[in-house]
Amino acid sequence: MAAPRGAAVVLAMVLAAMVVAPPATVHAAISCSTVYSTLMPCLQYVQQGGSPARGCCTGIQNLLAEANNSPDRRTICGCLKNVANGASGGPYITRAAALPSKCNVALPYKISPSVDCNSIH
Repeated sequence: MAAPRGAAVVLAMVLAAMVVAPPATVHAAISCSTVYSTLMPCLQYVQQGGSPARGCCTGIQNLLAEANNSPDRRTICGCLKNVANGASGGPYITRAAALPSKCNVALPYKISPSVDCNSIH
């Protein structure tokens, strides 16, 4: 009867470890379509200048609040990097890069076509 009891103890330890241990991988829950739709109110500022719309700054704040893990932060960074790559320089990328400071938000990376999103934690 010792073998079944030993197996039960091992099984209990494995189950306890599964409950306590963090998941091996965390997948991003935020998609680029979410990032783009959330930041759509920023488009007018990026295209024309002036002041960002209130919805723009709220969108940036909400995205940062939702990005509570490295994969989400990397996804947002990659989405913004894709937009920056498509902006082809000029005033658009300069305005987009200025958005965090205009909105009083501390973005953990620069909006730029050359940002290394893999280094974001």
